[in-house]
Amino acid sequence: VNTGEVLSAITSKFHISGWLFIVPIVVIILIVKKLPAFPALLIGTLLGVLFALIFQREVISEVSGYTGVYWKTMFVGVMKALYGHVGVTTSNEMVNELLSSGGMYKMLNTIWLIMSAMMFGGVMEGAGMLRVIARAIMNKIESSGALIASTAGTCMFFNATASDQYLAIVVPGRMYADLYKEKDLAPENLSRTLEDSGTVTSVLVPWNTCGAYHSSVLGVGVLAFAPYCFFNIISPFMTILFGYLKIKIRRLSDVK
Repeated sequence: VNTGEVLSAITSKFHISGWLFIVPIVVIILIVKKLPAFPALLIGTLLGVLFALIFQREVISEVSGYTGVYWKTMFVGVMKALYGHVGVTTSNEMVNELLSSGGMYKMLNTIWLIMSAMMFGGVMEGAGMLRVIARAIMNKIESSGALIASTAGTCMFFNATASDQYLAIVVPGRMYADLYKEKDLAPENLSRTLEDSGTVTSVLVPWNTCGAYHSSVLGVGVLAFAPYCFFNIISPFMTILFGYLKIKIRRLSDVK
């Protein structure tokens, strides 16, 4: 990669200024201040739009693809940058690829999937199916370690059968929530178990959405890189071990 060519392609298209660092700095400050996600994202987005209108008007005009009234050109360009496919053409092909984005439109499949997972979990809970399944499992659970092990196993089972990480997190999360309360386990124990088993093992399943995505990005099959994913493989076993040894297991009674 010729660094000079890349820098030249970027500077020829964009107005580079130290003032642009204000946007990420403000967002970082909001995160440090623990501002809720929605207002933090909104403020970051509005600042990004404002600075784009100040420093990158030519790029916005190109993105809009509209030649007409100035304010309408800017409005169309900003809206396209926020929700749709955006491609900025420069003299460098690699930079063109980096500056190509699908925006929120490209994320809709994931959003629909999350909504479907939430509704699926809600229907199962409302119909009483989760309680029946949970009770059948609970009858064989005598310790908090066994409950954590069952949660981890269920998450990995859903990763392999439902073929999606979100279902492997949402459904077991709703299914075991009440059982953790009955066992006097604080909610963070459930959250940690879902993360340590549902999230990290999804990339190890070739037909899971995460496994398919990483395989396409890396250009190799899941079974080729899976043996080297030491953290992903060890993580669920460690959380189960910690559960049985009662390490870092917080109780609701301790919180009170």
